[in-house]
Amino acid sequence: MKIIIHGGFFSESSTNQEMKEAKQQALSDIVGRAYVFLKEHTAVETVVFAVALLEDCPLFNAGLGSQIQSDGRVRLSASLMDGSSQRFSGVINLEDVRHPIEVSARLLDYDDRVLSGEGALLFAREQGYEYFDPVTEERKNEYAAKLAGLSRVGTVGCVALDKNGHLAAATSTGGKGFEIPCRVSDSATVAGNFANAYAGVSCTGVGEDIVSAGLAAKIVTRVTDGFSLKEAADKSFGELKEIDGFAGVIGISASGEIYHTDSHPYMVWAAFDGNLQVFS
Repeated sequence: MKIIIHGGFFSESSTNQEMKEAKQQALSDIVGRAYVFLKEHTAVETVVFAVALLEDCPLFNAGLGSQIQSDGRVRLSASLMDGSSQRFSGVINLEDVRHPIEVSARLLDYDDRVLSGEGALLFAREQGYEYFDPVTEERKNEYAAKLAGLSRVGTVGCVALDKNGHLAAATSTGGKGFEIPCRVSDSATVAGNFANAYAGVSCTGVGEDIVSAGLAAKIVTRVTDGFSLKEAADKSFGELKEIDGFAGVIGISASGEIYHTDSHPYMVWAAFDGNLQVFS
């Protein structure tokens, strides 16, 4: 059993030690709780559990405390992929819901498994998810001052390998801030979140770069074709460099290999396989 989570990128790491330590502590706590959960649950259940915890932490840009788009509204995207069944589900630009990752999980059993906008919200309400405002005072202040460039960048995500050898990946984002309303990121696509029987990967960074590279699906496909997870990720990031792409990934292979890499510093992540690893 192994698990790895990420909290996206953040520019404050280089200048704000207090913020860096707070994020490290939050990731340590969440990955520890998720590993305990993994002992008695499937990989799919665990990645949803872990990402929901990350969505509840305002230190990260997903769920509570998400970035505000240029029209003053918050729209959330999230996705889930079950490596065993090869089912992918997600929500795009979902408003006024606390845990978009949980709504994504509800869609796994439907024929129509990726919903956006009003349709995603209607589905969430039908599933019992009540109104929730994810905007914090800090985000309001950032929006008013147009300081998006000084705020957190990226997404949150989780990849888990359960006791039965099954893999799953989940990713959730609050967007990049001040984007054109209803912009679609990578987080609810197979470019940003992908898993099969061989590996699972969750991405963070600039969504357009990740989509252009087909990053998560490309890495997992290479593992399927015989690459180690490290080899697959490193080769894919070499190609990403050719377009000056900004991204980071976390992943686990079916053999138990845990790997992370990024094109720029300050991706934050934590892993647990009986021993805790935290980096930012």
